[in-house]
Amino acid sequence: MMNQKSPPKNKELQNIEKILKVLPHRYPFLLVDRILEMEKGKSLIAIKNVTYNEPFFLGHFPGLKVMPGVLVVEALAQAGGILLYHSIPDPQDKFVFLSKIDNTKFRRPVVPGDQLRLEVELLKLKNRFCHMKGKAYVEEEVAVEGDMMASLLNLEELNEQE
Repeated sequence: MMNQKSPPKNKELQNIEKILKVLPHRYPFLLVDRILEMEKGKSLIAIKNVTYNEPFFLGHFPGLKVMPGVLVVEALAQAGGILLYHSIPDPQDKFVFLSKIDNTKFRRPVVPGDQLRLEVELLKLKNRFCHMKGKAYVEEEVAVEGDMMASLLNLEELNEQE
């Protein structure tokens, strides 16, 4: 038998067009470029390529370009949102809000040319709340890590509040 490379899990999620169908974020706030691997209800690995022309570099330490840590956390949250979308029933009827960030540590700066590998693990999903753990790596080094909570709201309820 030939030694074949196994196909990536959930190949349909790999490109940006598929990500745009899941996340409501758009440029310049979309911070996930590609999904590498996903195990529904468990974990996800995504990529964010950090380029020199990112709009936040214009004003965030112009002499020493550093990606704001809160945006690295946001990238982890967006990766978590994609994982949640594929882990809950009727995701098109839900809106996910980041509701809590805890135990977050910023371990190294993220600079132009870095590629962030966003790893998110779903720890608990109960009713309208979700607990996730995320780590953002540059190569093999942890740049940011922390716990996140998300609230799932029904779109119907949101529309009634308007």
